[in-house]
Amino acid sequence: MTTAPLAHGQIHRPSATSVGTIVWLGSEVMFFAALFAMYFSLRANSPEIWSADTEKLDVRFALINTLILVASSFTAQFGVFAAERMQPRATGKSPFKWGMVEWFFLSYVLGAIFVSGQVWEYSNLISEGVSLSSNSYGSSFYITTGFHALHVTGGLIAFLFVIGRSFAAKKFGHKEATAAIVVSYYWHFVDVVWIGLFLIIYVLK
Repeated sequence: MTTAPLAHGQIHRPSATSVGTIVWLGSEVMFFAALFAMYFSLRANSPEIWSADTEKLDVRFALINTLILVASSFTAQFGVFAAERMQPRATGKSPFKWGMVEWFFLSYVLGAIFVSGQVWEYSNLISEGVSLSSNSYGSSFYITTGFHALHVTGGLIAFLFVIGRSFAAKKFGHKEATAAIVVSYYWHFVDVVWIGLFLIIYVLK
């Protein structure tokens, strides 16, 4: 006995990969919430240390680095738009004709610049006596920003994976587009987390 088709058409269910990614990102939210709680707790117990060491932060440089990361989120979304219209690569030299590969590669470059900027900032702070083991401020600063940098590095690897997959595929299809969308979810997440970190660490010193 056959089952009659649905009167209102086929039900479109969300991708299992997308749902799994969203659930996983929810657990990551809890992880970073714990890091924020640790930062606030240590700051409340050592206000004098925070007052002295936060003066060594280069807020202007951090702002520029933040804008670079935020820009990479926009370029990643343009890459998603290209993937959704099944355009893996550029059809012309103009950015308006770029495909997913070009936009994702630009996002990769911007993300790499951000991580390099953090490494440069770490070297400057260490030279001024702010290290992971110097005091509670140094520990909380490097743990919170360091874990975020690891997440950004993971996103950079994911960009390369999606770009490589698009070249390896005989035909760019739904699976490749879904992979691009999932990576964009993750990248937007690390961007939003960094904005929170920037406000707490550099603005609300």
